[in-house]
Amino acid sequence: MNDFYLNYPTDILIKNQTHHILSNSNSLEFHSSLDCYNESPLFSLDFLSKELNISKLYIKDESKRFGLNAFKVLGASYAVCKILKKNPKISIFCAATDGNHGKAVAWSAKKYNKESVIYVPKETTKLRIKAIEFYGADVHQLDLNYEETCAYASKKSIEMNWQLIQDTSWENYEEVPALIMSGYLTHFLEIEKTLCDDDSSGFDIVFLQSGVGSWAASYIWYCLNRFGKNRPKIVLVEPFESCGVFQSFTEDKRISPLGSLDTIMAGLNCGIPSKSAWEIIKNGCDAVITISDEDVKLSMRTLYSPKENDPKIISGESGAAGLAGLIKTINSKSLQDLRAHINLSESSKILVFNTEGDTDKNSFQGIVKS
Repeated sequence: MNDFYLNYPTDILIKNQTHHILSNSNSLEFHSSLDCYNESPLFSLDFLSKELNISKLYIKDESKRFGLNAFKVLGASYAVCKILKKNPKISIFCAATDGNHGKAVAWSAKKYNKESVIYVPKETTKLRIKAIEFYGADVHQLDLNYEETCAYASKKSIEMNWQLIQDTSWENYEEVPALIMSGYLTHFLEIEKTLCDDDSSGFDIVFLQSGVGSWAASYIWYCLNRFGKNRPKIVLVEPFESCGVFQSFTEDKRISPLGSLDTIMAGLNCGIPSKSAWEIIKNGCDAVITISDEDVKLSMRTLYSPKENDPKIISGESGAAGLAGLIKTINSKSLQDLRAHINLSESSKILVFNTEGDTDKNSFQGIVKS
């Protein structure tokens, strides 16, 4: 299997329910109203950009977001708030998760004195489970993979009359995932306040992690809606062994990942791409690249042990995937076509995101100290 796919997007925004919800988002206003709100930092990695022979490299660091060590809380908190405004009598929220989303749902439910039931797949580590339980969630580990766990959580929510807060959509379940995507807009708007002008994002290329695709799709939608034809090139990054978006492109339809699902990138070890996200991704994504666990370990160590005046960044296995995709794109001789497709050159200004910190401290220490 090739490790990259070149897409030729239409840049068309489909005017559906998801588009309507995203268009009416007030996520930054909502998040700014929370006592715990602080804008996450946008760092310039000047020495690393010189090493990679590009003009500028920026990284948006979500590792301190609301004290939860990951960006996921932006989506979950916004969705829980909006759903409770429509139905304040909801008492229990439910979600399937590999860690960060479930922790975000539990945190959000607790803020409103609500309960949460969280289901996790078989490979979820004890530390990730404890992190979710810390916020009062009732956590159940199933002998299932991520996609199967999502289906179980959906079924159980219907049976028990719980409110499902899932970050992936399927037929007849699109409103809540769209609200989650709307919540993610906050950190894109934070960047806009810092670097963007009326016509340009300030970047030439953006590398985005892609699990089920909702977060990546929210950024693509934002760029298409905000900058149109002046948007940056967008490259999605996935684990080689769990690359549902990549394989959906090659099959020209949404499919579940065909790999072993054996990867340290737990947050990206997902199932079939989200239905609404897929429509946005295929219309606005320029390429997909797959990476190995070794690629992301290198990226984690690079951020943890910076050179000269670059900041030290604590980046977990999924958090460092965007930078890993960039480094591989630059250094791999076999990716010449990809570099040409996205116009990657020494004048390129590039954005990546650190989507999580050391969410599994044992795993993190074992990687960065090895």
